[in-house]
Amino acid sequence: MLIAEEMPMIRGALVALLSKEPDMHVVAEVGRRELVTSVALASSPHVAILNTGGIEIAPELRQKAPDINLLVVAEKAQPRLLRQALSAQVSGVILEEEPPTQLAEAVRKVAAGERIINSKLALKALDADETPLTCRELDVLRLFASGLGPGEIARFLSLQVGTVRNHLTAIVSKLGARNRVDALRIAGQAGWL
Repeated sequence: MLIAEEMPMIRGALVALLSKEPDMHVVAEVGRRELVTSVALASSPHVAILNTGGIEIAPELRQKAPDINLLVVAEKAQPRLLRQALSAQVSGVILEEEPPTQLAEAVRKVAAGERIINSKLALKALDADETPLTCRELDVLRLFASGLGPGEIARFLSLQVGTVRNHLTAIVSKLGARNRVDALRIAGQAGWL
């Protein structure tokens, strides 16, 4: 298996934990997201374990290495995470809060071709309201939440600054928020970020 995790301590713990399983072998580990696909192609693992951020590279990995089963270990149960994982054709999603034995079992199931989803995450996704925001508005809001200003968001998304400001105004209006920070709170509580 391949373990992709930016945090060296967490990556090392996962390698140590899964290497103790008699039927598992870690063939590669990687700490930088942009290297995951090339390392996966070079090492040909049966399963690639990705953190939440790894969902972004899952479509590319799925396209270039369709035989690799993808398992996401998520920090918390967010409804949008499940939607992203399903659209990226991820084989499984579990939560970090689960016991280590669950991780090993999830790896086995995913390697066998099963699809697994944490039940807490599935229930949250079913209970979540649909967002009134467009995909582009969600992109803008996520970047705003990460601390970027309208100019930086515009450069990142290849938009005009005025367009970003219009999106931010629309977000505040659609969510019935008092301001942009309140819009972040509302979207965060609803699980849309």
